[in-house]
Amino acid sequence: MSDESGKDTADRIDENETAEEKKDDTVDVAVACQGGGSHTAFTAGVLKRLLEDMPPRYNLVGMSGTSGGAVCALLGWYGHVHPDHEPRTLLSGFWDDLSASSPSHRTANTLVRMDIELRRMGFLLPEISPAYSPASWWGQNELRRLLEKYVDFDEIPELLDGTQPALLVSAIDVLAGSFEIFREDGISADAVLASAAEPHIFNAVEVDGRYYWDGLFSKNPPLKDFLEAPDVPDPDEIWLIQINPRERTTVPRTLEEIGGRRNELAGNISLSAEIRFLESVNRWIENGYLPDSFTYTEIRRIRFPQRRRLDWRTKLDLDPTFLSRLVNEGEESAERFLKEV
Repeated sequence: MSDESGKDTADRIDENETAEEKKDDTVDVAVACQGGGSHTAFTAGVLKRLLEDMPPRYNLVGMSGTSGGAVCALLGWYGHVHPDHEPRTLLSGFWDDLSASSPSHRTANTLVRMDIELRRMGFLLPEISPAYSPASWWGQNELRRLLEKYVDFDEIPELLDGTQPALLVSAIDVLAGSFEIFREDGISADAVLASAAEPHIFNAVEVDGRYYWDGLFSKNPPLKDFLEAPDVPDPDEIWLIQINPRERTTVPRTLEEIGGRRNELAGNISLSAEIRFLESVNRWIENGYLPDSFTYTEIRRIRFPQRRRLDWRTKLDLDPTFLSRLVNEGEESAERFLKEV
C-alpha cells in the first residue's frame, strides 16, 4: 500500500470516527408547553428563540402542549416542519392578531378587566354559562379563525414523511373522563380548540362525535407520552416551559391570593403526576431494573418569571402591551436557558 493510499484510508477512518462521535454526542430533545391562557404569550417568546437558536447537537424529536401551550406548540411545530414558514413569524403574527388591538377587541378586553377588578373588590356579579354566552361563542370562533389563518390543516398530511418531530396535543373526554392525545397526523383546528376549551369560558368541543374540555384536566402538558409512543425516539431531555409556579414562599391569606394559588396548584396536578412517573423510570434505569433500550430522561425547566406575581385572572387579559412584554420575557428566558445547556 502506498503512502498516499494509506493516508486516504486513515482519512476515511478519521471521518468515520468523527461521524460516530457526532452521532454519540447528539441529544434527542422534546419541548413541552404548559397551558396558561394569555400567560402562554411567554411560551411563544420561548419557542421563537428555542427553535431558532437550538444548538446543532440537539435533535428535536417532539413537541407537546395543552390549552394555550397547545396553540404555541402547534404554531412552533408547523413553522419548523413547513418549508415556507418559520416559527418566529407564525408565533409573532398569531399573538399580534390575538391581542386586543382593534376598537371592538379593546372594548371587550376592557370589560373583561373591569369584571376581574370588580370581582377582586368583592362585588357579586352574575355568572353566565358558556352554553348561553354570545361572548363565549364569539371567542371560540375567533380563535378558530386565527388558527386556520396561520395553519393550513389540510396541508399537514403532505408534510409528514416520518422525519419530522412528533406533535402531541392533550384534551379530556368530558363524558368518558378519559385522556386524549391528538397526534400530528390527526391534528385539526377542532383538536386544538378542544385542548383550549376551559369549561368556564368555552363550550365543550366536538371531535369525531366526542366532546372535549381543556387538557389541563388530563395532561398539562403531555410528558410521558413521548416515551410511550413507539414511533417517537425516547428523548434524552424534555425542555418544559412551565407557566404555573410549583413553589411559593408565603402562605396565601387573602381571597385573591388563595384563588391564585389554587389555580396554580390545579394547573400543576397532572404535570406533577407525569414528572413522578418519569422520575420513577429514571430510578429503575439507574438501579438496572429495566433493559438497556430504556432511555434516561432529564427534565429541564424554563419557568415563567417568579417575580411576576400576576393575578391568575390576567390569564384572560389580551392587552397588547401586556402580551408583548410576556413574549419579550419569554425570549429573554430562552436566551438564558440556551447559554446553560
